[in-house]
Amino acid sequence: MIGKIIGALVGREMGRREGGNGMKGAAIGALTMGAMRRMGPLGMLLGGGYVAKKAYDRRRGRI
Repeated sequence: MIGKIIGALVGREMGRREGGNGMKGAAIGALTMGAMRRMGPLGMLLGGGYVAKKAYDRRRGRI
């Protein structure tokens, strides 16, 4: 379940970066989630780190 949440967040961030619509982000998130599952705990750690860094950068830009 955590993997699905991280995959959705990664897809959303990638969709925002690419400037695409929601379908493109959802597709990227699904592919990313599959890759993270195959990598095991390391993949979950990398995906979570990516989302955390993007959230930190966005928050830092507001202040």
